Amino acid sequence: MTTARLELKEAELTQQELIARGLAALPASYRMPEVAPTLGEARAWCKRLAESHYENFHVASWFLPKALRPHFHAIYAYCRVSDDLGDEVPDPAQALALLDFWGRELDACYEGQARHPVFVALAETIRACSIPKEPFADLLTAFRQDQAVHRFASMRDVLAYCRYSADPVGRLVLYSCGEAGEDQAERFRLSDLTCSALQLANFWQDVRVDFTKGRVYIPQAEMERFGVSDETIAAGIATPEFRALLRHEVEFARAMFEEGAALIGMVGRDLALDLDLFSRGGLEILRAIEEQDYDVLSSRPSISKARKLKLALRAVSGKLLSTLGLGRRSAQAGGERREP
Repeated sequence: MTTARLELKEAELTQQELIARGLAALPASYRMPEVAPTLGEARAWCKRLAESHYENFHVASWFLPKALRPHFHAIYAYCRVSDDLGDEVPDPAQALALLDFWGRELDACYEGQARHPVFVALAETIRACSIPKEPFADLLTAFRQDQAVHRFASMRDVLAYCRYSADPVGRLVLYSCGEAGEDQAERFRLSDLTCSALQLANFWQDVRVDFTKGRVYIPQAEMERFGVSDETIAAGIATPEFRALLRHEVEFARAMFEEGAALIGMVGRDLALDLDLFSRGGLEILRAIEEQDYDVLSSRPSISKARKLKLALRAVSGKLLSTLGLGRRSAQAGGERREP
């Protein structure tokens, strides 16, 4: 065997070791099974993961036709596992190896060779909904970026990150609901605005939490303009300068939510209810930040159980109106600006 082949074999073994060590830090169910599951088994696996990890997922799925729920479970499972491969493994080298491995499995899925429960279920969703590979691959790009990029120079850079980390999810939802065909470019634009706004709301909510992980998503240029530094965040004291900065960021995200809300009036009733629920959830995060006078450093703003219940009941009411044939007017009204 030549020296080049020996070096290649050694490199492959190293990657295999990194993957094995990375998987050891994650739930055992994430590992590749010896035998590929049936479609029914794979869908059950994805459903369990979705309903055990995301507290609002099963609530949102009430508003979707029953036939679409397995597709949402599969998409959510792909996103959840992808995120965990990049974020729940402490060693960046192991995380990158796992993400590359997951990317190869995505390629195999599109080639008809799915083995993992996620991809067995996802393959049927991809076939039934005609979903291209790009949005799935884009998410992996964001998770790879997380391993090396922890600061962003400008808001343009933050939104470029959201382009890969958040926007693909909205596009996948549109594809899975059969809502990506007509006026696709405009629907994608509005969906991207909503998804990026939700990502920003989460960033502003978690400034202190992210800082403890070495990450700052507030643009460095805007921090400098408002007189805020890493030391300000580290001290955990919301100075007047910091509050002014967060006010600016909250207003920016709210404007994106308001522009993106036009999508609600462009889609079918069932999806419109989901979009309205998630948009209002994002706006509630911004409201919670405002109610703390933009102090996200001493405590993390959160939506109260009462507010969550109110949002859920409002969505359920909308579903009932839809069932009674009164929902089209409500869905069309969703594009108007309303206070949450």
